[in-house]
This record gives sequence, C-alpha cells and structure tokens, in this order.
Amino acid sequence: MFKMLKKKLKDQRGLKLIELLAVIVILGIIAAIAIPSIGNIITNSKKDAIRADAKLILNAASLYQTENTTTTGDTITIDELTPEYIDGITTIVATDEYTVKVTATGLIISGQGTKDGVTLDFGDTATAGAGKSLEEIDTVN
Repeated sequence: MFKMLKKKLKDQRGLKLIELLAVIVILGIIAAIAIPSIGNIITNSKKDAIRADAKLILNAASLYQTENTTTTGDTITIDELTPEYIDGITTIVATDEYTVKVTATGLIISGQGTKDGVTLDFGDTATAGAGKSLEEIDTVN
C-alpha cells in the first residue's frame, strides 16, 4: 500500500505552461478593471469629505447668524466661525478669503476645499433657493 501511494505521488504533474499563462492573463484583466475603480472610489470619498466640511461651515454660519445680528449682504469669514462655532477644519483652505454670504434666500458659500490633492471649488454656491447644492459641485483640480 505504501508503494502504491508513493507511485501516485510521483505521478502528480504541475500546471502546463499554457494554463499558467491563461491564469496570469485573467489576473491581469481583473487588475486592469479593478485598479481604476478603486481610484474613483478614493477620489469620491475625498470629495465627500470636502463637502461634509463645507456643510459644517454652513451650519456654523447659520448658528453664527442666529446668535449675531446679520443682514442681507453681510459676509461671515472662517475666522469669525473658529474656534467658537467650529473646533477645527483641516480640509477647507482659503484661496483668497473663504466666506459665507448672507442673502435673502439663505447662505452662499464661496471658497475652495482641498483634501490630499483633490480640490473642489465652491464659487458662490447657493445653499438655499436657486443655485447649486453642495452635492452638485464636481469641479476637481
């Protein structure tokens, strides 16, 4: 019985070269499809993080507007919101001057958000009434 088992083990053969090449080609095709998809997922998550910070700023500006006397045409800077209304923001970066404008229909955000090489421009984006919402902004630099 031991001789028969030894003979069976000797009779085992490996993969043929053509089978090995086929497996490598299939893995290459899967990698070619998966890598760009993963890159898009990462970019989209960075955009979502920037949008979330912009919403945080808008909510803080709304609180600021409620507690302080503001009129249509006033601007609220990021400096007025930190540290009392916003503890700390790492994603939103001022290009010229990051502002939230008070209008008759609501607040308008302007500025630019950057996260690990992905930049979204919030140039005069209306958050209430007419205009783009934060979810519609898709300008990536």
